[in-house]
Amino acid sequence: MPRKASLSGFPEWLPAERVVEQHVLDTLRRTFELHGFAGIETRAVETLGQLLRKGEIDKEVYAVSRLAEDQQGAPSQPDDPKRLALHFDLTVPFARYVVENAGHLAFPFRRHQIQKVWRGERPQEGRAREFTQADIDVVGDGTLSPRYDADVALVMAEALAALPIGQFLIRVNNRKLAEGFYRGIGLEDTAGVLRSIDKLEKIGPEEVARLLREELGATEEQARLALALAEIRTEDASFVDQVRALGVEHELLEQGLSELEDVVSTLHRRAPGRAVADLSIARGLDYYTGTVYETVLVGHEQLGSICSGGRYDALASKGNRVFPGVGLSIGVTRLVMRMLSQQMAVASRAVPTAVYVALTADEDWADAQDVAAALRERGIPAEVAVSAEKFGKQIKYADRRGIPYVWFMGTGGAEAGRAHQVKDIRSGEQVDADPRTWTPDAADLLPQVAPADRE
Repeated sequence: MPRKASLSGFPEWLPAERVVEQHVLDTLRRTFELHGFAGIETRAVETLGQLLRKGEIDKEVYAVSRLAEDQQGAPSQPDDPKRLALHFDLTVPFARYVVENAGHLAFPFRRHQIQKVWRGERPQEGRAREFTQADIDVVGDGTLSPRYDADVALVMAEALAALPIGQFLIRVNNRKLAEGFYRGIGLEDTAGVLRSIDKLEKIGPEEVARLLREELGATEEQARLALALAEIRTEDASFVDQVRALGVEHELLEQGLSELEDVVSTLHRRAPGRAVADLSIARGLDYYTGTVYETVLVGHEQLGSICSGGRYDALASKGNRVFPGVGLSIGVTRLVMRMLSQQMAVASRAVPTAVYVALTADEDWADAQDVAAALRERGIPAEVAVSAEKFGKQIKYADRRGIPYVWFMGTGGAEAGRAHQVKDIRSGEQVDADPRTWTPDAADLLPQVAPADRE
């Protein structure tokens, strides 16, 4: 289990915990690149004007200032749009990146990005103020095929399935479907309805109905229908008939139904059991315009979404040129926190070292360095003792650090006397070995991460 951070909301990992996090990051990156997503990195800071141009998230932003302000100008005001702040997600900076670099990118542009972000919110389980996100997006120039909506979800399903996290479920909805439905029943403040529906799992249907009536002026029947829509959840495209059975008509509703039907049918066929149409999913940010996603760990639903995103048709634009996109973001730190706290995965060892080269005598140190160098040349992590203590003490040191093998130098070198030997300190097996040819078991070469043994 991870230690409690001395500075709340800013987690740090012990070496074995870091091995688990690195395994998650490597798995995600490898999967993304297998699907042709190019890696990028954007700067950690943006202007407040850039960060706050979509959605009401100003209370979450960490502004940046120097201890010594420029003496030639007045200090930045808290709401100065030119003031710098740490990015709170990777989507808004990516939109800026696309606009500024459009002349250097080939569209549709497939990007993955794994970076830290910062949000000034109350720390709790699964929520930190500094955390790592892993995003994938596909962005087009002018238009973007709706097939990419299913494509990014399939990539994320493959990436999550490769992690030792158990079952997960991608919940999919469409903002056009929801907004068209609300307009069809006479509720024009669709953004307000979406914000209320987004609170459904936190406050329950009765309280949401009250919000719809008191804050948005909905009638009892309008509130009932809005909640009836949110109750629909299917593993296949049968949700279409259930929506139509509610008797609501609107052009935007039909467009959303068609788009969501295509996405859910593709996911049902290619990733069965991994996704459902869930018409309660709203996503609070205003820039989503079509398909939206949230992903939960089965049995850990109280953690909230570990992977979310959607389609945005107008987040990035430059004059008359528009760059529509669709993407998903994994909350890596949230996921790793749960993996560690629930012991969902364990590292085989906390250090990369596979071989500890022991010293018979202090004067063997140079030869021992040669042995380690020969091992490293073939990709075998090795380190050398710094003093010729008793073998028992050197073995105990390696065992305490989780190093599986101890190397013993031959007397006078392999040519002049006894051959080198290597000992598996777990089994006790000890054999003659040549640093130019000996190789450990594949599972021992590097630390491994596997599901924890729950027996």
